[in-house]
Amino acid sequence: MTPRKRSDVRPLTPDTPIYPIGVAAKLLDVHPRTLRIYEDEGLISPDHKGKRRMFSENDITWVSCLRKVIHEQGISIPGLKKLLELAPCWDIAECPEEIHAVCPALIDRAAPRIMRLVGDARSERAARAAERQVGSIPSVKEKVGK
Repeated sequence: MTPRKRSDVRPLTPDTPIYPIGVAAKLLDVHPRTLRIYEDEGLISPDHKGKRRMFSENDITWVSCLRKVIHEQGISIPGLKKLLELAPCWDIAECPEEIHAVCPALIDRAAPRIMRLVGDARSERAARAAERQVGSIPSVKEKVGK
């Protein structure tokens, strides 16, 4: 067995998937099934190594923000999905400023999705439905500026 060269070792980044689902669940104090549900709902997308889900530090931070919104704000998963279509997640979850620069949700979130889908009637209906739901939750309504 030949020893590894120093150049073969890659530094860990916040995006490096290092936690299997069981460890991630323990770090977040949730059941692994909860993480599978979030994945099925499209709220998270952990890496897969073979058949194993692997989570990064950014994934852990994102799920922590999701849990905060779901439990402290009382927003359902379908409601949260609609809100995320309309606003950057940090406007809703109050994630720390330093997370914004590395947040996977930053990709193309500068403008709400509805603005990118001009002319799509289904999107307009979804936006109106989400606005009605946001309007019924005062603390979220204030955060998204409605």
